[in-house]
Amino acid sequence: MAKPKKNKAPVKMEKLMSLCKRRGFIFLSSEIYGGQSAFWDFGPLGVEIKKNIKELWWKSMVHENENIEGLDASIIMHPRVWEASGHVAGFNDPMVDCKECKKRFRADDIESERCPDCGGELTSPRQFNLMFKTHVGPVEDSASIAYLRPETAQGIYVNFLNVVNSSRQKVPFGIAQTGKAFRNEITPGNFIFRSREFEQMEMQFFVKPDTADYWMDYWKKQRWDFHIRLGIRSERIRWHEHGPGELAHYAKTAFDIEYRFPFGWAELEGIHNRTDFDLKMHTEFSHKDMSYFDQENNERFIPYIIETSAGCDRTMLEILADAYEEEPGEKENRVVMRMSPLVAPIKAAVFPLVRRDGMPEQAREIYLELKNEFPVFYDESGTVGRRYRRMDEAGTPYCITVDSQTKEDDTVTVRDRDTMEQVRVKTGDLKNMIRDSIENYKRPETVDIFEETYVE
Repeated sequence: MAKPKKNKAPVKMEKLMSLCKRRGFIFLSSEIYGGQSAFWDFGPLGVEIKKNIKELWWKSMVHENENIEGLDASIIMHPRVWEASGHVAGFNDPMVDCKECKKRFRADDIESERCPDCGGELTSPRQFNLMFKTHVGPVEDSASIAYLRPETAQGIYVNFLNVVNSSRQKVPFGIAQTGKAFRNEITPGNFIFRSREFEQMEMQFFVKPDTADYWMDYWKKQRWDFHIRLGIRSERIRWHEHGPGELAHYAKTAFDIEYRFPFGWAELEGIHNRTDFDLKMHTEFSHKDMSYFDQENNERFIPYIIETSAGCDRTMLEILADAYEEEPGEKENRVVMRMSPLVAPIKAAVFPLVRRDGMPEQAREIYLELKNEFPVFYDESGTVGRRYRRMDEAGTPYCITVDSQTKEDDTVTVRDRDTMEQVRVKTGDLKNMIRDSIENYKRPETVDIFEETYVE
């Protein structure tokens, strides 16, 4: 049995950020103007990964379950929604300012009475509301105030009755939604982990109150399996249960799936028993009855809600951090993104060995044939070795090279990203090979060195 390869893992955040810009995964927003802090633009490769994540999430929620419906609610909602949810009055973080360097910090992140950067004196904590405020209509006054939604969940709750009545779903059932949310974070950071504009993937599952514990356990398992399905190594994720001091005011129980990022263990996704809090609050503030009538049992009740709440951006960061490996080389290290073909932005690259003898024409023919079904990339610039390295950094599972033998027997050289092994494959078998890798990918075993560089 071959020994597992060593790699310089885990990745340093600076290296990952550099790779993301160089290869077109993620750019700082408005960079030519100096950048807009904590806002990010997703480049050609990054937007493909996000699309793949959202499609897989939607498939796992809506398409693979007969009792989950989809929704796309508005970003700007009636301001009373946020009063009912508690966001207007209670969506605050304690904030302190340094009197010397003028930097701003969350008070609960500060362990002393001095500034962690310059040692200066800090102001007393004051509350800071995290919602972005805007105005609707031509006049900016108190009557026109609105908010950019800080979460997508409330759009699901206020549409609960609409979905019940139009879809004829019966409890237990769920409503799923993906979409942008906005939070004016005091101290954003760690790249795209905590930003001010982000994308959520949330599913709210409505159940009878006495079955909530069963469905909590059920969705915990489903959500754990989803991250494994994305190709994430199981030893890099764990459960964290919220203790009495951590539980949100609406939650009976709450669990987070955490990932071991380069900066430490941090939340990826939350699974919460929100009880009947949300529907009760919207009943109170809207004066609309949000209860559900169970015809089979002739009873009316307000459903409990089991929430699964994931960030698409955090999931993407999880995939990038988990994929990044750096293998020592004689002249230079090889950087490779070992992400699952399920989420890889490019499934295969097609090269002519040289730009003559009809090889480019034949390579483009293969490229165009594959492009009908998969995201593929054509490249004839530079040496084949350099082209391989570029595709390694993009996470491309296969590189397909047309050479002089291709004309003779209609085979091409296929080079595997993970093993770097090369085999001859008939051109007519390429689509099946790619399909099989997407469906049955198994990441090769590697050994992490410099393990102590993790932050606990």
